Amino acid sequence: MSTGKCGLIIALDLPTLDGTRDFLEKLDRATTYVKIGPRLYALGGVGFIKEIMGMGYNLFLDLKLHDIPNTVASAVEPLSELGLWALTVHTSGGYEMMARAVSMRDKTGSKMKLLGITVLTSLGGKLWDDVHPGSDLSASIVARAETAERAGLDGIVCSPLDLGLLKGRAEGLLRVVPGIRMSRVSTEDQTRVAAPADAARGGAGYIVVGRPILESADPVETVKIIMKDLAEV
Repeated sequence: MSTGKCGLIIALDLPTLDGTRDFLEKLDRATTYVKIGPRLYALGGVGFIKEIMGMGYNLFLDLKLHDIPNTVASAVEPLSELGLWALTVHTSGGYEMMARAVSMRDKTGSKMKLLGITVLTSLGGKLWDDVHPGSDLSASIVARAETAERAGLDGIVCSPLDLGLLKGRAEGLLRVVPGIRMSRVSTEDQTRVAAPADAARGGAGYIVVGRPILESADPVETVKIIMKDLAEV
C-alpha cells in the first residue's frame, strides 16, 4: 500500500537511555517517526516508551515477536494499549500467529500498525542456507509477504532489494524498508542495502535509517538531506 510519498523513520540504535533522550531533544522532531529495538526496551521498558511519545514522536517498537500464537497474542494485548505507531512480529511465525496478533490488536481498539518482518537484512547467501537448507530466499520472501497480507497485517518490513521482487504482490501492505545507507557500498552487518531515493522509487512507504544519521556530525542536517531526496522522488 503506497501513498506515493515516502517517510523517514530514525532507528534509535543508541546504547543508553540518556544518550537517546539527548539525541531526541537535539533532533527536535525533524522527523517525528522513530524506532527502538530490544536494547532500549529492555533498559527503559514501558516508561521510556511513554516518555518518547510524550516528546511528540510516533514510536515504532521493533521487537519482532515470534512464538506460538497464544503467546504472541498475549504480548500484543498490553502493547496495543500504549499508543504505539507500530509493532513488529516475525512472518516466519506463520499465518495463525499473525492472524491472532491482528485479532488481539483489533480487540483492544488500537490503531497501532502491525508490521511483519520478512527476512532480516543481515540474512543472505550462506547465512540463509545455514538455517533454511533447500529453501529459495526469493520465494520465501514472497510467500511470507503474501501470508502476512492474508493474515491482516498492515505492512511488512523488507530489504530495499526485495521491493522489485514484491512488485505486484501483497499490494495492500505498507512497505517499511531498513538497510538504508547513504551509498550502495556497505561493509557493515547489513548486506542487502540501498540508498534512500532508490528505496523510495522502489515503492517504500517508509525507510528506516540508523547509523548514517546517528553517527553524522550534524544529524538534523542529515535528516533534512534525506527528506529532501525523498521528496524529489
